[in-house]
Amino acid sequence: MQNEIYDKKNGITYMLCGDYYLPELTLADTEPTYGKYGMLRKSYLQEHRKAKYQILLLQGKLVEHLNQIDIEARDREERLVKQMMEKQGITEKLKRQDNMEWARRMNTIYHDAEEMILAELIYMKG
Repeated sequence: MQNEIYDKKNGITYMLCGDYYLPELTLADTEPTYGKYGMLRKSYLQEHRKAKYQILLLQGKLVEHLNQIDIEARDREERLVKQMMEKQGITEKLKRQDNMEWARRMNTIYHDAEEMILAELIYMKG
């Protein structure tokens, strides 16, 4: 019997261990650096896209995917907040004049931006 078999269909190499061929799996060296949005994406995949989650996990691309989603989401959030602040005329002057109004409006902006990001990147992306 051969010590090693390569399956062209799935791209996995199998090693002979005793009487059985076991897949030779290795973990990717990608460090999990994702934050809030990466964790939300992971939960979504685990609960609603189980096949995609398993594929990414077995291919060693899950952490890379979650890191990328988190980066995209944070960049998008920053741009959206800045655009909404400009559109609504929220400035440092308002912050100095009426801090409570500024905080209320900023909380609304952050909430709206997060809802957009969740819909666009976390729950709908492939």
